[in-house]
Amino acid sequence: MNIKTLAMMSLLLLSQNAVAEIVVGFAQVGSESGWRTNFSNDMREEAKQRGITLKFADSQQQQANQIRAVRTFIAMRVDAIVVAPVVETGWTPILRQAQRSDIPVIILDRNIRADEDLYLTRIASDFVEEGVKAAQWLVENEQGECRVVELQGTVGSTAAIDRGTGFNRVIDKHDNITIVRSQTAEFTRNRGKEVMENFLRAEDPYSICALWAHNDEMALGAIQAIKESGLAPGKDIKVISVDGIPDYFLAMANGLANVTVELDPHLGAPTYDVIQRYLKGDTDIPKLIRTTGDVYTQATAAEEYQKRSQ
Repeated sequence: MNIKTLAMMSLLLLSQNAVAEIVVGFAQVGSESGWRTNFSNDMREEAKQRGITLKFADSQQQQANQIRAVRTFIAMRVDAIVVAPVVETGWTPILRQAQRSDIPVIILDRNIRADEDLYLTRIASDFVEEGVKAAQWLVENEQGECRVVELQGTVGSTAAIDRGTGFNRVIDKHDNITIVRSQTAEFTRNRGKEVMENFLRAEDPYSICALWAHNDEMALGAIQAIKESGLAPGKDIKVISVDGIPDYFLAMANGLANVTVELDPHLGAPTYDVIQRYLKGDTDIPKLIRTTGDVYTQATAAEEYQKRSQ
């Protein structure tokens, strides 16, 4: 076998074994909650395991920052762009720019209001169903008169809109359950405490039956406010939430909270699965991939906390 033949065989083997590096740009909402941090970490860890280069942008809960990040990703000619949008509106112009550059966009977690042709798919929980599940638990566990206070998420975000819609859809059928106070606390623990303190001043604290929070971080802040008011959270005021972060499972295990609907933060695997399928030429990708979680109560909270805090 001559040198020329050996060289040709070596080049053939190299081309067969070579794997094109995939570069993905990810514009994350921010780091406003433990759930969001777990979500970001999962995206990083899953990318590392697959040999994918992830360009990460923390948008600090500002849509303008996200749009700038996406524009930068387009200029970098990344293979795919992932966006977890702060709010639903205002995305069409930048998505058109990505489309003109032949870069697929995947929407994660929250939704957007834009033509479906402008993005490849959305991977998310059914936020309406989460609100429905939370309200169903309250209906099943409170037969008497129940005055509810609500901590909403970020105004204009899909999670806040849809969780509120689902919860109201259920309680509207039950005259004994009424939301008496409702205000945004921006999905953060500090704001959850502040707004709950306001609720407790505005209402007779003993007249409040339940707190409905659009995420665990706000609920945990509210729990502190309830404790400081002299009431027992989880008993005097039932605490209902969404996410399933370790701190909230610990609160449930200690009797300070009652129920959470899990929002799975492990979105890395389904996201990169879709990207890799698309880059291999697979066009049979659904426009919506659901990841809705289960309902957890005090009954299994201690066990779940041990699992999730490791």
